[in-house]
Amino acid sequence: MEFDKVIFGRRSIRGYKPDPVPRALIEEIIGLAMRAPSSMNTQPWNFYVVTGEPLERIRRGNTERMAAGVPQSREFRTGQPFAGVHRERQVGVAKQLFAAMGIARDDQAMRQDWVMRGFRQFDAPVCIIVTYDRVLDGSDDTPFDCGAVTTALVHAAWSRGLGCVINSQGIMQSPVVREHAGIADDQVIMKSIALGWPDETFPANAVVSERKSVAEAAVFVGFNA
Repeated sequence: MEFDKVIFGRRSIRGYKPDPVPRALIEEIIGLAMRAPSSMNTQPWNFYVVTGEPLERIRRGNTERMAAGVPQSREFRTGQPFAGVHRERQVGVAKQLFAAMGIARDDQAMRQDWVMRGFRQFDAPVCIIVTYDRVLDGSDDTPFDCGAVTTALVHAAWSRGLGCVINSQGIMQSPVVREHAGIADDQVIMKSIALGWPDETFPANAVVSERKSVAEAAVFVGFNA
């Protein structure tokens, strides 16, 4: 697939077919993603690829604990809630998704069901958990590098006909994730990626999130025009 088609065509996929994804294909995608740049070639990333019963155990533990009010235990820093224009963009894409799914503003049951889908990794057949080496905890470059490899991974997946959505909902309960994914103590859980074959009948999959313009985002210095 041509590069521009991948970039402009890719969407976040939140509804998946139940069909399994071959391990060899996932290995190919990860291999492509790891061509991403990293600071001083440190390559701080690692991937725990989970499917089948271990993934179901993570889903159950995550949803049950969140529904019971157990405080979330994400290991990578969470920062402050979005405000201003960033909050507006967050709300904007939520409105797009709810409109596509037919979820009314006052329909609390449907809104809660949507939240629980996130805690279940959107029922994708595969979850890729992105971790980084704990010895690098606190490094400014490491999150940047992990973001680069994650971006490369979702684009590589799209180029092979697979969909993804990068998320934190599915790893809110890190003890559950650690136990069932067998994550080593020398790793910090950073993000997760739901991955699978897109269900084209799932309304939210048609949503294309809005982007600000180049004129809004870029400052050009020293150019004649």
